[in-house]
Amino acid sequence: MLSTAFLDIPPLMGAHGRVHLPGSKSISNRVLLLAALSAGTTIVHDLLDSDDTQVMLSALEAMGCAIERQGSTVAIRGLSTPDNEQAQWALTPSAANAPITLFLGNAGTAMRPLTAALALMGGHFELTGVARMYERPIADLVDALRQLGCQIDYLHNEGFPPLAIRPAHLTIDRPIQVRGDVSSQFLTALLLALPLVATHQCIEIEVIGELISKPYIEITLKLLARFGIHITRPDGAHAWQRFTIAAGSRYQSPGDVYIEADASSASYFIALGAIAKGPDPLQPTLTIEGIGDTSIQGDIRFVDAARAMGAHITTYPNRLEVRQGQWPLTAVTLDCNAIPDAAMTLAVMALYAQGTTRLYNIASWRVKETDRIDAMATQLRKLGASVTTGADCIEITPPTADAWANASIDTYDDHRMAMCFSLAAYNGKGKTVRIMDPRCVAKTFPNYFETLFSVVTTASGHIPVICVDGPTASGKGTLASQVASQLGYHYLDSGAIYRALGLAARQAQLELTATNEEAIAALAVHLPLRFQGDQIFLGHTNVSASIRSEAAGMDASLVSALPKVRTALVQLQHRFRQLPGLVADGRDMGTVIFPDAALKVFLTASAEKRAERRYKQLISKGNTAILADLKAALEARDARDANRSSAPLVPATDSHRLDNSDLSIEQSVHQVLAWWQLQQAI
Repeated sequence: MLSTAFLDIPPLMGAHGRVHLPGSKSISNRVLLLAALSAGTTIVHDLLDSDDTQVMLSALEAMGCAIERQGSTVAIRGLSTPDNEQAQWALTPSAANAPITLFLGNAGTAMRPLTAALALMGGHFELTGVARMYERPIADLVDALRQLGCQIDYLHNEGFPPLAIRPAHLTIDRPIQVRGDVSSQFLTALLLALPLVATHQCIEIEVIGELISKPYIEITLKLLARFGIHITRPDGAHAWQRFTIAAGSRYQSPGDVYIEADASSASYFIALGAIAKGPDPLQPTLTIEGIGDTSIQGDIRFVDAARAMGAHITTYPNRLEVRQGQWPLTAVTLDCNAIPDAAMTLAVMALYAQGTTRLYNIASWRVKETDRIDAMATQLRKLGASVTTGADCIEITPPTADAWANASIDTYDDHRMAMCFSLAAYNGKGKTVRIMDPRCVAKTFPNYFETLFSVVTTASGHIPVICVDGPTASGKGTLASQVASQLGYHYLDSGAIYRALGLAARQAQLELTATNEEAIAALAVHLPLRFQGDQIFLGHTNVSASIRSEAAGMDASLVSALPKVRTALVQLQHRFRQLPGLVADGRDMGTVIFPDAALKVFLTASAEKRAERRYKQLISKGNTAILADLKAALEARDARDANRSSAPLVPATDSHRLDNSDLSIEQSVHQVLAWWQLQQAI
């Protein structure tokens, strides 16, 4: 998962491959709560691992649930006691005047249902979250629960979290009324919680106003049935106005539950397949696994909307195959009440449509993680689009050919904003899209950008490279790796390549001399080297520690002096140029390997300073060292590197010189990032 402040996505050109999506957030958090309310143990398979599910799991543990986790499988022992006829619950007892505080982040799928469940179960709780959660309305749900005698107080602003919950004094003598035109999560919360108290009488829920996001209620009803709760409702026009929970209802674990892939997340890759070309126009550009035409999620209807815009989509029970159909896409006017989350993806697809796209019946966008109507309009305009908005609608006219612009997209801590706007990199105009705070995708799809970059393609020249060259012990590796981390780019330690090759040659019993130059070069062509986080592997062997020895450093110097070896390693190093970008350090990165690099830095420091750093490093590891000897060795190494016949160590003519003799690593990183910002001009 990315941990960067921003992510630059260079111009993209194509896409091809297979994508396996994470589990549905809507299903995951509903199932977790249902399992907690049930008698018995529920094994949840393929659970989404995201911020929203993590806060729900933490809350359930704080309530008293026993939870065992093993990868994407979670076992939950329910809170229902055997004698649930008396509404007994194995809740964690709260001390007098010391309620249990549950932090729920910005997870509406946790805040709303837990409010209802805890208000009915008893105990003292405070439900808190992030600042945006305190702007998301909850009054309609609280008003509905207070009709029953639930004791819920607002701790800050009336009508909004955070909330304090105290034991209820229940009276159920009439239908419970709740508004349906603000958020379907209010009705879902009641449907999930009220079976807890329907032990001796049926309970009716009456929806006031037009119910929005009906497909999410369908998910709730189907999952309730899996846990033994069957809800009845009238036929015909009033089917979404009245819901009846039968007397004697009781949750019972179904044992094993499998979470299907997230349909909202699928929308980004459906759109990608509609926008990007694959290698064969008659074959699917993308295969999306884990979801298909049997999905219980309403957002699967996004398939129909994408088809209306021109996408060619073939559906199967557990996969979708997508390729570009009509191009440019067709502008649509669409009622998006049934797909409120996925409809955001349509707004970005509209950038590639001919004409004006109008999406309406999306008033719920305004009470999500941010006001999505205003946020979407503001960011689309940055790209050059013309946008108008209304109370429940948005209209998008794409940019003209010469109006596309580089854009820095603000995401408002909203995961869907980040994922949607990543698709704007297919502008065909060579424009870069900067996604601010890409970490926000952790709410539902932590590895979204890694998944995206695994299937998209572009010209090698579009993938930015930053080179950090310099002499031994100048701090190239530390600087380059931290810059890569800050930008979310891949990192190439060319020194590790030469060190690993020296090790491989020694293992092959080859002396590191010109006599064996051909054999070592042949070994280099197929060197099975890979980087995995901070670890370096040669084949299946972790060589991270062994190639950091002084002897390995000397071997690297010997093999790097062989011209045919350096030539053989060029292609290997080029393979590390992958999306979204690369930071490479070495001694000829900017002069030989990546002469077209967008930014070149030549890092140096005095021999005295470099010797001091190496001395401290060796001493800290318990090794003995003599400072004068280290200085002499570095000066000798500098001379060899500067005078070798192949790719001598010299600054690239267009490089930025950075002497870090008196700079901290933080200051050096700051300077390189400042140069990069000027280079990008976003």
